[in-house]
Amino acid sequence: MEREIIKTLDGSTTIHLKEWDECYHSKHGAIQEAKHVFIKNGLSLFEDKPISILEIGFGTGLNAFITFLEATQKKQHIDYVGVEAYPVDAKEVLEMNYVAELDALKFDNIFQEMHKCEWNSKTEISADFNLTKRKQFFDEIDDLEIFDLIYFDAFGYRVQPELWSTEIFQKMYNSLKPNGVLVTYAARGVVKRSMISVGFTVEKLAGPPGKREMFRAVKGI
Repeated sequence: MEREIIKTLDGSTTIHLKEWDECYHSKHGAIQEAKHVFIKNGLSLFEDKPISILEIGFGTGLNAFITFLEATQKKQHIDYVGVEAYPVDAKEVLEMNYVAELDALKFDNIFQEMHKCEWNSKTEISADFNLTKRKQFFDEIDDLEIFDLIYFDAFGYRVQPELWSTEIFQKMYNSLKPNGVLVTYAARGVVKRSMISVGFTVEKLAGPPGKREMFRAVKGI
């Protein structure tokens, strides 16, 4: 599938899949979307305590890098697991401008290490941040009550509806601890119904720039 690097409206880069007309991030702003969906409406709920995070779609590493920056600033210990079936090419990683756009040049080596470290092995990125990249398909996830927070950042329902199925959300529910939280940029009714059917309580929130709404789902006790 043909791929190209494009700039989103906030100046940060993403990967565009021409055949699908689908991007790894919002065309309205990759960094803006990540901060709004995953940090403001996800990570911020777990301040002042160590947590474990599962990311569905490690992709370009943007969400992981922004989370690392937050952990470093707040001295919060985070165990981060990023699942990706099709890792981004090393050449594409070099074309991502997140380090500069986030004014984080002193952490450029960290962003590079996130992509260079071994798959399926826990790596201590810093004293406050451990990263495990798992090369697997989402339907292979079988964790049980391991994670406090899930960043659900799969490709959109329009192009890969199978990634938003009841079966996938059952796996997400199972992998969360009681009172665990899942956040996603999505806001389709069919997605909400799938989440509710497996036991999530779903809240509709204001979306990031360019998107009216998003979902946050909580696992009951």
